[in-house]
Amino acid sequence: MSSMVAVSESVGPSRIGRSPDEAEAQTYNHSMAPDPSNRLRLAELVAALSIATDLGLGQPMAHALRTCLIAISLGRALGLREGQLADTYYTTLLRFVGCTSDSHELMAFAAGEDVRFRQLMVAIGNDTPDEMAPHLAQFMAAVGAGGDIPARVRDALESPDGIGAQIAAVHCEVATMLAARLGLGSTVCDALRHAFERWDGRGFPDGRSGEEVPAPIRLAVVARDIEVLTRTRGLEETRDVLKRRRDRAFDPHIVDAFLKHGARIVAEIEAGDVWNDVLRGEPGCPRWVPAEQIDEALTAFADFADAKTPFTLGHSRGVADFAETAARNLGLSATDATCVRRAGLLHDIGVSGVPNAIWEWKGTLSVDQWERVRLHVYYTERILARCECLRPISLIAAAHHERLDGSGYHRGSRGNDLDSRARVLAAADACQAMLQPRPHRPARTLDDAARELRKEVSAGRLDPQAVEAVLAGAGARPRRTVPSRPGNLTDREIEVLRLMAQGRSNREMATSLGITPKTVGHHVQHIYDKIGVSTRAAAAVFAVENRLLYS
Repeated sequence: MSSMVAVSESVGPSRIGRSPDEAEAQTYNHSMAPDPSNRLRLAELVAALSIATDLGLGQPMAHALRTCLIAISLGRALGLREGQLADTYYTTLLRFVGCTSDSHELMAFAAGEDVRFRQLMVAIGNDTPDEMAPHLAQFMAAVGAGGDIPARVRDALESPDGIGAQIAAVHCEVATMLAARLGLGSTVCDALRHAFERWDGRGFPDGRSGEEVPAPIRLAVVARDIEVLTRTRGLEETRDVLKRRRDRAFDPHIVDAFLKHGARIVAEIEAGDVWNDVLRGEPGCPRWVPAEQIDEALTAFADFADAKTPFTLGHSRGVADFAETAARNLGLSATDATCVRRAGLLHDIGVSGVPNAIWEWKGTLSVDQWERVRLHVYYTERILARCECLRPISLIAAAHHERLDGSGYHRGSRGNDLDSRARVLAAADACQAMLQPRPHRPARTLDDAARELRKEVSAGRLDPQAVEAVLAGAGARPRRTVPSRPGNLTDREIEVLRLMAQGRSNREMATSLGITPKTVGHHVQHIYDKIGVSTRAAAAVFAVENRLLYS
């Protein structure tokens, strides 16, 4: 795969290999940045995405950004070279990018409260199993998980096939896939592949120990706990916890560096502007996504946002296609068509902050549930607004649930407040959603979707021209075929992969395909072996990347 990123030559010679003092003295000069319409700074894009992962972890926005600054400061204190610091920088920001991809698998264990579950695990994840067990049992009882809770907790913490191991595998595989798509190189990919290893060898996925654990992960693990602990418990208690975890979960050299320099590191971060400090502090030269690859990068993020539930896979790609085609058919400029396409790709980036208990609810949503649903577009707006290159699309992306009569959300905008781009995106999102199954209904046909959309037009909620342009594009859209079989998958394996991606059990797949569950199991294992993953979520992302979801 060719690298998606390029190292900037506009800020002078490479700083790799320079001393920490020299590197800290040279900061990124925004006046040297290229026109953002031509290139996109990768650090800015990944930093914005990290805010979405913060929401999925139940953490305040900028949690990952502060973790990154701590990791880089500790790395400098330990004398790491600029190249090593650059790997740590991107590893830390991307470590939890796969955190929402296991949300469907957590439905049973966490009663759909995936965000609350991750919020708990942030605090206790590096404790011993005995220390974690009572916290997990209390959580499961509180969310009404049911069953034999002590047995389920033991299985989660101790079984090599338990939910703990499954979660780690999903996070590692999905984060690695994204890093590879962004062209971040083998060191970052290898680090993310081992994102939950521990110094004492009791981590996942391979039980690596000591210096076998990639250095960026050793730094990221300690830095994340420092960020959470200093924010919630204060510096002194943080020191105590790190001493307890020293030589267990944590590399003792990194702990010792914090014990020596921690007060200064934390004070500097608290006194600064976290967003700008992260961008200024990128080790080495800034990396840029070339203009011709920006949409590819945004599509990668769209796929990972959609992976939160099995029934939204490919949704953002579909919305982007519908919206761009409709915009061009309506005579919008090429710039506006590109804007609405990119808004379509990223319009649901904020869904990570809403638990799957709501997204996968099969009945009528309560008032409280609806209020939480409405938040996802607010989150989308705030995430995109942080990134200079994406700021122009933030309001458009956040308007996909607005309606002309003011009945939409989150702003309740009306008529003239919604320009043609926002109207097109709203129609495209509504159409694509209708064509996909949802927990409370099956997928609709295009004819049924057309009738529903025209009812919305008659009620004064959707723009008639935008709806007709979207429907014309949807009807004319050619069926996508797979030119080859990615991973050398057979036709039957592709059928199984599609059903897997939808979250079907082996028994359900067997019934659908007219084969035995045992045969399905064999197909599933062959699929995993061929495409190099071990989890449903990673296989689902592979299916979306390779356009295998639909025939």
